[in-house]
Amino acid sequence: MKRFDRLIFVSNSDTYMGPMAKGIMRSKYLLSDLDVDSRGLVVLFPEPANPKAEAVMEMHEQSLKDHAAEALQESDFDERTLILAVNEESQRKIFENYENAQNVFLLSNYVSSTEEIKDPYGGSLEDYGACYDVLESLISKLVVLLNEEELLC
Repeated sequence: MKRFDRLIFVSNSDTYMGPMAKGIMRSKYLLSDLDVDSRGLVVLFPEPANPKAEAVMEMHEQSLKDHAAEALQESDFDERTLILAVNEESQRKIFENYENAQNVFLLSNYVSSTEEIKDPYGGSLEDYGACYDVLESLISKLVVLLNEEELLC
């Protein structure tokens, strides 16, 4: 039996890093179904994806057009949901602000990587592209890990 039914990528605003991670993950092949989503820690309204993040995703034949930011809720935490924070600040805020936080990991740590996702906010399109590249690398490792876990079950 698989360990998780749901995966949520958590970022600060849910307008660029989290949605990019969600889009990349949804483009990958998994041995079993996994509901993949993203959430933000500071979401005041359902804001669309950052235009630079959207442009980078389009360069990779993916889209964030229908994305609307959603806030992380206490109800998002359960034993069958894997929560992956895109950076240490997001992980720290989850533990500080959510009493029911469980199965919360830093994405890079979860896949045993030292790669760091640099926040591209306010940067150039190239900065968002570099962020995409690191997310792609980490998520490729995540897919291998999840598929290996599935084979062992």
